[in-house]
Amino acid sequence: MDTICLFASDYAVPQALHSALKNMLALPEYYGMNADALNDCLSEMISCPGLWFRADGEENVNAALRLAARVFEDNGAKVKEL
Repeated sequence: MDTICLFASDYAVPQALHSALKNMLALPEYYGMNADALNDCLSEMISCPGLWFRADGEENVNAALRLAARVFEDNGAKVKEL
């Protein structure tokens, strides 16, 4: 997987966003559904996938998506806001 694409408007709550990330990235069952856990999992990957995103949803989901984008960037991913 080279790049994933996420639109905040597809998710009602941040937990749904993290659930989608868990599925898209095949994260382990113990994934904690938060930015710290995302960082832990991405740092264990050989190559972090890129992220294209649009923060066009509820404010709490937008904030969670922007935080996730920073985590992707911190792990060497190319990130683009649409």
